[in-house]
Amino acid sequence: MDTPVLRALVIDDSALYRKFVRTALEEFPEVEVVGTASNGRIGLEKIESLKPDLVTLDFEMPELDGLGVLRDLSDHGNDATVIMISSQTAEGAKTTNAALQLGAFDFVLKPVGKSPEESRVQLKTDLAPKIRASICVLKRKRKPPAPRHTKPTSSAADAVKHMSSVINATRQTPLVVGIGVSTGGPVALNQLLPRLPGNFPCPILLVQHMPPLFTKSLADDLNRICALEVKEAANGMTATPGQVLIAPGGSQMRVVKLNGQPTIQITDDPPVRNCKPAVDYLFKSIAHHYGDRAVAAILTGMGDDGTEGCKQLKKAGALILAQDEASCVVYGMPRIVFEAGVTDQVASLNDMPGCLLEAVGQGAVV
Repeated sequence: MDTPVLRALVIDDSALYRKFVRTALEEFPEVEVVGTASNGRIGLEKIESLKPDLVTLDFEMPELDGLGVLRDLSDHGNDATVIMISSQTAEGAKTTNAALQLGAFDFVLKPVGKSPEESRVQLKTDLAPKIRASICVLKRKRKPPAPRHTKPTSSAADAVKHMSSVINATRQTPLVVGIGVSTGGPVALNQLLPRLPGNFPCPILLVQHMPPLFTKSLADDLNRICALEVKEAANGMTATPGQVLIAPGGSQMRVVKLNGQPTIQITDDPPVRNCKPAVDYLFKSIAHHYGDRAVAAILTGMGDDGTEGCKQLKKAGALILAQDEASCVVYGMPRIVFEAGVTDQVASLNDMPGCLLEAVGQGAVV
């Protein structure tokens, strides 16, 4: 199928920034900017009349702000792909996470270059992967879904039964779970983690691709709704059962054993495959220190981060789970892990809690 053209609408109350974003979008040959709007109310009218595939959306606007636009789109079942334009502040992070929960596809940060040209280049660079992912989403909307890689299960119990069948009866109880996720992650985590019990028998170490401040806000939001304790990881923390530690944005996270205790190390090591934090960076450390006493899950996201880490985990004897195509926002990271031939189980997001519980020996769906 030929690459479709994304019809884009820019909503921002700043005339300067509307022009700025429009100019950046128009540099992509796959994008046609069909209009702009100066506030959320006008934006909704133009979404209705112009039927854009892609909307870039500012947060703070008169009459109706960005969150109000998202609520209206959700209420009316509009499936336009929305990319938020976010400020890198604590308040911006909080609002962005709220927007992702309301259905925003992803976000980019407002560039703070030393010159308008530098900012324009940065915005284009940041938008590029989001545009590619948006095109993938549009293709999925326009054609029948591809056949699933596994036979569809009739219930979560069937998925758990299959998970049980791939676990070696002599396998020792896992000591750690690693999770890697990107685009669509906040919504996926809000569906997955609250269904795990507070007495989950091992720590969960998690990489969500996000910049600084945003991971702290995500952890705080999840902690409010989970029986598990969810925290942004800090250097020197001991990872304990019943706890989820999220890699801080802009840093790398790995786990080591100090005096027999799983200890978190936060480093300023370079990006891995353009990711910081990177799933590969974490997973390779888990493979090295835990081998076959580890479980890893790759959830929705674009790109291939996590594949090399999963290969090392699989070689060491770990169990590998991947989210299925139908329940992913972007079927990138799980697809490449599956195609690498290292997955033990492909499961829908709905089935994933039961599969994780079975993998760690609890064997019950919450």
